[in-house]
Amino acid sequence: MAVWCSRRAGLKDASAWLPDLGPLPHTARFSRNARLLTAADFKRVFQNPLKTSDPLFTVLARPNDRDTARLGVAISKKNVRMAVDRNRVKRLVRESFRQRQHILVGLDLVVLGRRGVADRPNPIILESLRGHWDRLARRCKNS
Repeated sequence: MAVWCSRRAGLKDASAWLPDLGPLPHTARFSRNARLLTAADFKRVFQNPLKTSDPLFTVLARPNDRDTARLGVAISKKNVRMAVDRNRVKRLVRESFRQRQHILVGLDLVVLGRRGVADRPNPIILESLRGHWDRLARRCKNS
């Protein structure tokens, strides 16, 4: 007997074998208020930022007057040609930020991807980002 399967039915069936993780704690979400949304937000970070850099990323940071950290991601087509690669890098940046945002409270951040970042495996990219978050947290705590 053939079974007709649509995307919706497939997703419903898949939920039966996926573990139920329950809702994420509020602090672990990447909500709208944790994002830089407007050009003015980005422009403010680009003016006189704290900066960390390595071969994969340049991260700019600027203190904000909020009790949360906010993230903006700029991965240019010039540096990462394929859209699928740009999207993968952006997903990794957002996930890394989501996990470490508690140490970055009070900062607006912009992550700029450098040429060759898409050629690196995910663990290398995540380790690079972890280093950036730690350096920025230390520098902002000291100043």
